[in-house]
Amino acid sequence: MKLSLVISGLDTGGAEMMLLKVLERLGPGFSPHVISLTPRIEIGPRIRALGIPVESLGMHPGIPDPRAILRLARRLRELNPDVVHTWMYHADLLGGLAARLAGMPAVGWAIHHSNLSPAANKRSTLAVARACSRLSHCLPDRILCCSEVARKVHVEYGYATDKMMVVPNGFDLSLFRPDRFARDAVRQELGLGPDVPLVGLIGRFDPQKNHAGFLQAAGLLHRKMSEVHFLLAGKGVDRGNAKLLQGIEESDLHGFTHLLGLRTDVPRLMAALDVLVSSSIGEAFPNVLGEAMGCCVPCAVTDVGDSAWIVGDTGWVVPVGDMAGLAKAMEELLAMPPAERKILGERARTRVSEKFEIGNIVEQYKVFYAELAALGQRRRDH
Repeated sequence: MKLSLVISGLDTGGAEMMLLKVLERLGPGFSPHVISLTPRIEIGPRIRALGIPVESLGMHPGIPDPRAILRLARRLRELNPDVVHTWMYHADLLGGLAARLAGMPAVGWAIHHSNLSPAANKRSTLAVARACSRLSHCLPDRILCCSEVARKVHVEYGYATDKMMVVPNGFDLSLFRPDRFARDAVRQELGLGPDVPLVGLIGRFDPQKNHAGFLQAAGLLHRKMSEVHFLLAGKGVDRGNAKLLQGIEESDLHGFTHLLGLRTDVPRLMAALDVLVSSSIGEAFPNVLGEAMGCCVPCAVTDVGDSAWIVGDTGWVVPVGDMAGLAKAMEELLAMPPAERKILGERARTRVSEKFEIGNIVEQYKVFYAELAALGQRRRDH
């Protein structure tokens, strides 16, 4: 089956990494080709290393270019795929229009966002989402959502209800697993003893991740448990970030906070933690939760997207924006006897294995593609 996968960009975000994980496991019978709308292709080399072509339309982020639709339509006609699958709003809009202009018989969209509040999104993003909601009734044949909350939010926004389906993100439990050697090595890198409590937040610097709120909660926790250290990693999460430094100073966390920036050894970092925190105000399906849980690390999270469903009864969930509640959740998890927290972490890994194991998730993607290809073939036959 020939697949053309059109995505807004190939940074190291959750949707982009999920695309990579799917491509790594599609296996025989699939011939994928990836097209990025923008030149941002950080993970492009990793996809090419799989023997999969990657190209960019060269669009500049934030600058509309109607000509890109024509260029993409020409390219799709040349590739002549059985299925076009677009990822994220801008690619859904431009890719959907280009695919129909090119006469593609089967088009699927992918949604990896669940907060459409004006306070949490750029006006341009909301404008594209509104256009997609109207065109969802005629452009795509199927719409794949990475979470149930994302599906509900977009149905309420006017998306075509009958085309929506949910396939959650998946996790490689051979990669994300408990690792005592990694735990000790990371702590040695940070200059911490093996028993120092370590809380982590891993994610790019973005308003929806709410790093400011995390630092506020960490400051509240620090007043009660002064021995706790905090590990933050992700794109833009480094000593060059003045906003983070200000938040650390205001929360009196100088000397207790480690800003590691963008890292390629996330499984090692996860395995080093005692608790993983998500303070987000907007998420669809936070990958970091499943990654931490795979490492037997319990999570304290805000109730955004499918966070509560992912965590289940293996961690603590607080309302969005409740940083005092998040601080209390961290405190309760850290105060648990080590043996009890270990059992909780093991339950977390079991939950990921049962519901989000990457092999099972990719099989659901294959079914999605097979159904789209069959629909396209019926159209070609007629």
